[in-house]
Amino acid sequence: MTKSTSDPQASPARGKAVYATRGNSHYDVLSALMAVVVVISGIGAAKGVTIGFVITDAAFFLFPLAYILGDIITELYGPGAARRAILTSFALNTFAVLCYAIIIWLPGFNDDYGIAKQGALELAIGPVWQIVLASLCGFLAGQTLNSFIVSRMKRRTGEPGVIARLFTSSGSGELVDTIIFCTIAAPVLGITTFGQWLNYTGFGFLYKVIVQYLAIPVTALVITKLKKAEPSYQEALSRSRIA
Repeated sequence: MTKSTSDPQASPARGKAVYATRGNSHYDVLSALMAVVVVISGIGAAKGVTIGFVITDAAFFLFPLAYILGDIITELYGPGAARRAILTSFALNTFAVLCYAIIIWLPGFNDDYGIAKQGALELAIGPVWQIVLASLCGFLAGQTLNSFIVSRMKRRTGEPGVIARLFTSSGSGELVDTIIFCTIAAPVLGITTFGQWLNYTGFGFLYKVIVQYLAIPVTALVITKLKKAEPSYQEALSRSRIA
């Protein structure tokens, strides 16, 4: 006796594809963007850069975007979702470091070009694991504080006050992140004196905070648009109003 097609345990018809629903969430896109930013930053930060009297690294222009994405994720999906995005980013960054190590370890061509390329790879991506370690310690601490402040302020004020939450959280998270990251990463870049470290750390903090503050109107607009486009957010908002 065959099972009825209405039976939920019945096997799907042959040749009929079955898929799980992904829903309408934008979380996967936002977390993927964060992961890409973190991985590329790990490579760029391995290069020291001097612009006039300023000491920085080649990822200075990119890393504030990770915090902006973290703010958006926390505001829309909560601190738990933000932690998942952060941990996923660094899991992928760690995987990237392992891949770099394998790429360096694999035997290359023995001609002059092959030897030169091997040396260049060792110099370019060999130290990345130390930068990733610095990023891991700094970004985890800074983003955790950043996410905590956003979520706690939102519990108190509810929907209003998005811009105030972004202003308050950005400076605190970036300060903790920058001090930890620059302290661990400085020797990798050849920074050996306290004055160089202070220059590197001070510029990094000021730049990141200024970029985030300037981007707050755009960040708030993106958050508003995504809240309206996210069905699950609108459902949760409706339930909170009824309650």
